[in-house]
Amino acid sequence: MIKIKRKPFAEISAMLEPYASFLNVGCGGCASVCLGGGQKEVQELNAELEAALRSMGKSMIIQGYTVERACNMFFLEELDSRVQEADCLGSMACSAGVQLLAERFPTKPVFPMINTLAIGVDREVGVYEESCRACGDCVIGYTGGFCPVTRCAKGLFNGPCGGTRTGGMCEVDPDIPCVWHQIYERLEAQGRIEDVLKVKVPMQWHDQVRRLVIQEPYLGRYVERD
Repeated sequence: MIKIKRKPFAEISAMLEPYASFLNVGCGGCASVCLGGGQKEVQELNAELEAALRSMGKSMIIQGYTVERACNMFFLEELDSRVQEADCLGSMACSAGVQLLAERFPTKPVFPMINTLAIGVDREVGVYEESCRACGDCVIGYTGGFCPVTRCAKGLFNGPCGGTRTGGMCEVDPDIPCVWHQIYERLEAQGRIEDVLKVKVPMQWHDQVRRLVIQEPYLGRYVERD
């Protein structure tokens, strides 16, 4: 799931300073689940903004609304009647949600209230760990379920660098396990150590250009089959 974190309050305040009214839009999807941009977080940020403005003797009309999913245009339709009253919009969704909000309302300045950080897993309440870079060509079936792109400090795709510390720790950071040491141990335990020798072609990094993703069952609906 996508993980986000709220921008520093000073940065948010600076973005909104020129405006007299503001609509803060939350997301009930990933942003809400990772406790970064759901209804609760929208209310908390709005309350902080109001308190800060009062302390400076200033005022701003601040409103909040949380859609079910900010990355789907269908759910943004319910904002149509609300945005007219706002000079600017804020989004507490991931970058995709921010961009879609700006696409829906191109005449309104749209500002991200959060930073999009990672695709990751939940470790504790409010604690998340990056697991995936969305490279577009997943190889973890050959690496024992570990992502070498994300977990290796050097992003090595075909085996260790040779600088692993004693005890299987990374030479870049002694507090981080060497993922290729972990890959070797897991594949050996699974009787699949030969997978280490399956050299993968260099990553083309498809995520350097904008990708259109269409699931196989829907290809006939959106594109002409060969």
